[in-house]
Amino acid sequence: MSTNGRSRGKPSARPPVNLDDVSKAIIEQLQHDGRKSYAAIAAEVGLSEAAVRQRVQRLLDAEVMQIVAVTDPLQVGFLRSAMIGLRVSGDMTEVADALTRMDEVDYVVTTAGSFDILAEVVCEDDDHLLELLTKRIRALPNVTATETFVYLKLNKQLYNWGTR
Repeated sequence: MSTNGRSRGKPSARPPVNLDDVSKAIIEQLQHDGRKSYAAIAAEVGLSEAAVRQRVQRLLDAEVMQIVAVTDPLQVGFLRSAMIGLRVSGDMTEVADALTRMDEVDYVVTTAGSFDILAEVVCEDDDHLLELLTKRIRALPNVTATETFVYLKLNKQLYNWGTR
């Protein structure tokens, strides 16, 4: 397992949580090894195992982090992944919210630049991607254009950027 800053299926409307040095150290330990025991983390950060367990639970509850198994979609049967750039007229929030509710969509960001929204999708195959694009994403109200960047190979996927 690994910590993953992505929030699955719901937009982040929470203000940033003020993290002390101990909470940051716990997060960094879990970013390095999401399966590390509370006892081992406790020894590293100078708290009891129970205190670490409580802090981790508070961080999870506050959606500061998630502890998930990060996979290579190709290795687990999803043969087509892509990033889709969307151009939107009007309120982008409605489109972004609709995308977050789609099971195939694992990442949504509102951006400045050529695209208003970027959405990463994981599909079983090209037919699945085509159906998702034509019948569900392009059919969303206010979507004026899309551009799809099909992934050929996953070269790097890390979530250990630490804390500030």
